[in-house]
Amino acid sequence: MAYNEFIADRISQVLHEKKVNFYPKKMFGGVCFMVDEKMCLGIVKDEVMARIGPEKYEESLLKDGCSEMNFTGRPMKGYVFLTDDAIDLDSDLEYWVQLALDFNPLAKASKKRTKKGE
Repeated sequence: MAYNEFIADRISQVLHEKKVNFYPKKMFGGVCFMVDEKMCLGIVKDEVMARIGPEKYEESLLKDGCSEMNFTGRPMKGYVFLTDDAIDLDSDLEYWVQLALDFNPLAKASKKRTKKGE
């Protein structure tokens, strides 16, 4: 198991309840939840990645179970990792999902790579 499928199901359920159009995409050895063609949330092993943006970043790092996302060895401002402590209760998970959804319209989509020969 490359990522925690139970957490993935919980995130999917919250997104469905909020009537959000999304699709899962395998990436980073885990799964990302794409909203409007942009990475919104993800799971790497047992940690949730949330793209919450720079406005909420500093205050979010003060919350239990939240840390800077340093997947590449250097922090990515606006992205956080969440442990079980941060998402234990359904209301906790909903809080982080909503933060990511609130930022999503402001987020820039990644540039599409073209395949050689196209």
